[in-house]
Amino acid sequence: MVWIPGGDFVMGSDHHYPEESPAHLVRVDGFWMDRYAVTNKQFQRFVKATGYVTVAERPPKPEDYPGAIPELLVPGSAVFQQPEQPVHLQTCSWWVYVPGANWRHPAGPGSSIKGRENYPVVHIAYEDAEAYAAWAGKLLPTEAQWEFAARGGLEGAVYSWGNEFAPKGKRMANTWEGKFPWQNLKPHSPGAESVGLYPPNGYGLYDMIGNVWEWTTDWYRDSHPENKTKSCCIPVNTRGGTQQESFDPNTPLSRIPRKVLKGGSFLCAPNYCQRYRPAARHPETVDTSTSHIGFRCYVFHFL
Repeated sequence: MVWIPGGDFVMGSDHHYPEESPAHLVRVDGFWMDRYAVTNKQFQRFVKATGYVTVAERPPKPEDYPGAIPELLVPGSAVFQQPEQPVHLQTCSWWVYVPGANWRHPAGPGSSIKGRENYPVVHIAYEDAEAYAAWAGKLLPTEAQWEFAARGGLEGAVYSWGNEFAPKGKRMANTWEGKFPWQNLKPHSPGAESVGLYPPNGYGLYDMIGNVWEWTTDWYRDSHPENKTKSCCIPVNTRGGTQQESFDPNTPLSRIPRKVLKGGSFLCAPNYCQRYRPAARHPETVDTSTSHIGFRCYVFHFL
């Protein structure tokens, strides 16, 4: 783990997506944070020790998903499948629910994590991340802790490494190359990559941007609280919204609360989801697992 010294910082952004605003001063106490996202090898060790079964490995309850197609009420998870031609970016047609997809089989039955031991574990729902953290004697970070750590000590910078996306042409994170979702300019298929392939930020943390989204413990709300800039009024170790606020008003029949994801993933691209920034945030229902969601943990003090 890496020591994050804590301090004051401007959380959020007034220059990107509306849910990131308003930018406001926040203070966090120091803490230790995992240098890398939790890997397949680490999660496998947890499962062997506890016998834990992830959400994606359990059959969904029909009462939780009114109107769902019966054939989809089987254990599985959402897998990215690259279309061969341009598609409308509001359809999310590149996501396919694949029966049998889970952390052991990230692309579905027939796939495995062999040779991917140091890849971030994916297909992790929120309670899966919490269960691992409790077993490891750790916690999931708050949104403020995560964002402070991701900034790496660079006050106000757009990215974890500065204000230029690819300084001197150097790629700094695993994000999409080409026109999302159909044009892939990488020499390999788009997907998660082994942790630690890109330079760490100023705190020595790897992959805080790109690769896979990471769960935080805060309930999602559509914006940050009103701006507070006076030193006497800086919130300390601030938390997000309430569970009630987190429900998606666009899906009134589905009362599944949402947590905040941070960091973006290998699917973030200039033409879609420019959320490869510390200030970026995204709501995700707690029961959701996909091939681009993982997590890392923190502790206040080593025992």
